[in-house]
Amino acid sequence: MKPSQVALDLGPPFDDDPRSSDDFEEIPHPASQNAYWSQPSTTRARDEELPLHYMSEEKARRRVTRGPGGNGGGGFAGQVSDKSLDYDAYDDEGKDVYSKMKASNLGPISSGRPRRPPPPPPTTIREFFVQNLEHVPPIIYTLLSCWTRFHKIGKADVVVWDEAHFGKFGSYYLKREFYFDVHPPLGKMLVGLAGLLAGYDGSFDFASGSTYPDTVPYVAMRVMLATFGVAMVPLGWYTAVELGMSQMACHLVALMVLCDVAWLCISRFILLDSMLLFFTFTTVFCMAKFHNQQYRSFTFDWWLWLAMTGWSIGCVCSVKWVGFFVTSLVGAYTIEDLWEKFGDLKMSLRDQVRHWAARIACLIVLPCLIYMASFKMHFLILNHSGPGDAQMSSLFQANLVGNTFHENPLDVAIGSKVTLKNMGWGGGLLHSHVQTYPVGSEQQQVTCYHYKDENNDWVLLPPWDQAPYSPETPLRYLKDGDVIRLQHASTTRNLHSHPIPAPVSKLNNEVSCYGNATVGDYQDYWVVEVVDDIHRGHKAKFETIHSLTTRLRFKHHASGCYLRAANAILPQWGFKQIEVSCEKENDPKDVHTYWNVESHWNDRMPAGDVRFYKSPFLRDFWHLNVAMATSNNALVPDPDKEDILASKPTEWPFLHVGLRMCGWGDQQTKYYLVGTPVIWWGGTISLILGGAAVLVYFMRQQRKFIDMDPREWEHFLYVGKVAAVGWLLHYAPFMIMGRVTYIHHYLPTLYFSVLMFSHLTDHFIFTSRRLSDRTKQIVFGVISFIIVATFWWFRGVAWGIDGPINEHWGLKWRSNWNLYNE
Repeated sequence: MKPSQVALDLGPPFDDDPRSSDDFEEIPHPASQNAYWSQPSTTRARDEELPLHYMSEEKARRRVTRGPGGNGGGGFAGQVSDKSLDYDAYDDEGKDVYSKMKASNLGPISSGRPRRPPPPPPTTIREFFVQNLEHVPPIIYTLLSCWTRFHKIGKADVVVWDEAHFGKFGSYYLKREFYFDVHPPLGKMLVGLAGLLAGYDGSFDFASGSTYPDTVPYVAMRVMLATFGVAMVPLGWYTAVELGMSQMACHLVALMVLCDVAWLCISRFILLDSMLLFFTFTTVFCMAKFHNQQYRSFTFDWWLWLAMTGWSIGCVCSVKWVGFFVTSLVGAYTIEDLWEKFGDLKMSLRDQVRHWAARIACLIVLPCLIYMASFKMHFLILNHSGPGDAQMSSLFQANLVGNTFHENPLDVAIGSKVTLKNMGWGGGLLHSHVQTYPVGSEQQQVTCYHYKDENNDWVLLPPWDQAPYSPETPLRYLKDGDVIRLQHASTTRNLHSHPIPAPVSKLNNEVSCYGNATVGDYQDYWVVEVVDDIHRGHKAKFETIHSLTTRLRFKHHASGCYLRAANAILPQWGFKQIEVSCEKENDPKDVHTYWNVESHWNDRMPAGDVRFYKSPFLRDFWHLNVAMATSNNALVPDPDKEDILASKPTEWPFLHVGLRMCGWGDQQTKYYLVGTPVIWWGGTISLILGGAAVLVYFMRQQRKFIDMDPREWEHFLYVGKVAAVGWLLHYAPFMIMGRVTYIHHYLPTLYFSVLMFSHLTDHFIFTSRRLSDRTKQIVFGVISFIIVATFWWFRGVAWGIDGPINEHWGLKWRSNWNLYNE
């Protein structure tokens, strides 16, 4: 059967005129038509009406941007930037003609700052200005930071607080005299550089509370170091930008960094804290920048920011060891990142290895090299003998200009006067003084002391049952196995031990000084045991004992115990010096039982050969770091002395305490180290609320509620982890430390509570889909006003308070603050 005819209506016939380009859809290219791409994403989606005859409705729907009003719960941080295109806001399964980017750019980025195409090169000044409008706010904040940090910076013409330490250390660099301190050298070298640039000659002793003479350009030095504090504010802004916060949240971070009076106050003096804070900020910033390059691994920018993160780690650790806390944050981030890559089955083994190698090179090797380089410069600059010599090995001291060790006779003999250096890490010189033990034998005390004086001198003599030493008899060189007496030169008493418990190390025997030049007993005998020689090697290769290089042990002849000086500290009656005891257990590898002859005087013998006095850098580097750690651990609270400046870590988060940084007389300019209360309290509360919010979100997810799309959730977790983990890693170590702590130790930790406060405010208010723009602006205005107003109320504690403190009412917001004279 013939089918019926079907009539097709094809519409009106074509006109004879050719069709113009206006009949086709035109979408400008982003690189040439930036104005189009600067439109809000929702406007672009509405204007871009694509024909549907070649695709299903489902596929066409996916071409619409996932914005606040679309399905899927919103885009990154609840919105897409109104100045740039977020590539990930579109999903057409790679079929859009404008999606043909490099393969490395196609991978999704789950957190951090949204990706955006680079703008076209500006052709006019106006275009350049428009493209860089985002940098105007941080520039303004930087200028405000200059004003707050530099305003009245020279008002106090006296040495304030720890300027007494770090100003003095800067002087040592200018005089090139070796000193010892518990902190790494980079920050103190920068203090010395500031003094050099300011024209300071290093002659001032920086006595606490003393008035600066006209020859000390203290104002210029303070200004140079305050520059690190100035840079904290723009760093806070750009870090918030790289973390993907909204513009309001970025303003909030910058305002809080600008207006905290504790950060302000600590940045205005000759201290290390401004440098520590600056490098802590740069480490977080560089880590955030590197995170935003993760979608294009091994490109130049990726390598740049990975290396910059390592550089910043090296610098912050070279200023203070507190920098290891932010290093641990980078370490935690890196471990999580590598673990995620380990689970990427599409990544080849070669790329896995490259990622590991890159992290090891940039985040471990590079920081270590920077840290070691700071010590190398430290040793090169401080090449003259100074007050810190005794903390270093004898060989190191022998190479210092002004040291007389090279004049020592090389071979040690009976009758020589010597000083004995303990070779344990942080060991001092064998020492005695006329004071006696208040416990035990009550005989003359024997200690280890880190400074040189005549009480460190000992004379090597034969035992009582042998002929006494005479300068007329032939020289008798000291050898392995010899039995000798050690006579204290200034008191003529003999180094002695007996089976009485040592005052601190109860399991060891007490070591004392007993008798005199004619009175003594067999408990004064010590057997010399040679361990080896640093230059000559095993003791089988030589017979005579050399000063500086031969390592010795002294065995008590009667009881068999070994003379030992570990790091046990005597109480105040022992002047906080190191306890010397006699170790009953024979441990040949215990370096605290190793000694060497340091100073050596004997007129009957010639000077030694300086070729034997070479000290390798790695040995000196390790020795100094262990000595720093030992001394740092010894900074424990003294139960016999109240430290009104010290505070406990539990008192910091809610600002229970402040710290008087100087004298508090009516005629003195007074500085009080205390934070802006609303910033400290708000940051601490936000940490609690952040933990609660994550818990609630996890519970709602378990009940199948969808509050955010995957990308926004990843961003919420990412920024929250940077803030919360960073805060915890900076705060928790102080809870288990035995050393004395002060409120300024919390200042690096505070930064992460500021980030958490801004992050939560951004998440729940500034990017909320339920609040209107006007409401968000009102909330932002109120918070900003409170921060600025509170700063202005407390500005005097950082800029200096004149006159009687009791006349300045309204500053004591907590009863614990010792602001007023009561």
